[in-house]
Amino acid sequence: MSEQALAEIAFCEAVLAKGGLNVLSETFQGVSSIEAWDHYPPGDVFDPASNSQWFYHCHPAAEGSAEHGHFHCFLRPQGANGPIHHLVAIGVDANGRLLRLFTVNQWVVGDDWADAETLIGLASRFDMQMPRPSYLVNRWLTAVFAAYEPQIVDLLRERDRVLAAAGGGVSEDRSLEVLSEFIVPAQPATPNPAG
Repeated sequence: MSEQALAEIAFCEAVLAKGGLNVLSETFQGVSSIEAWDHYPPGDVFDPASNSQWFYHCHPAAEGSAEHGHFHCFLRPQGANGPIHHLVAIGVDANGRLLRLFTVNQWVVGDDWADAETLIGLASRFDMQMPRPSYLVNRWLTAVFAAYEPQIVDLLRERDRVLAAAGGGVSEDRSLEVLSEFIVPAQPATPNPAG
């Protein structure tokens, strides 16, 4: 893990915490009610300089689950109207704390299929430098990619191994949803400098 990227994650969280905010409250700013499966912010976030894209959504609450929802992160190597490739999902709790990174089967997000080695090259280009919905949320997501780059590489390769064992390539098997997962070690809560 990159110490500099981990420091960037902590910095973004600490600045948000000064205002009583976190990556989720910033993602939901201006939203009056949060609905399962809806994309937040509406219309997704796309950076035309890097061709990175993301949206957040949650599933219906599952009993005993700490995860509130997850950021689905993509890259569009040919621009906004070109193919879209899912890189990784970033699961967080209700306070926006990082819980896990995971990959999903192609049917889950309906992206354009690419093998792990292609995606590994694209993942290194994920860089969100956009003001909306929050520059700090975008910096935080970019830092997660940098901090956990080795784990993301492993997740993408494991995704392909799971699919190969199931018959190879894209699978429409609805029982194959999450294909690889990395549980992020618990981090100390971000102190609130105001409190």
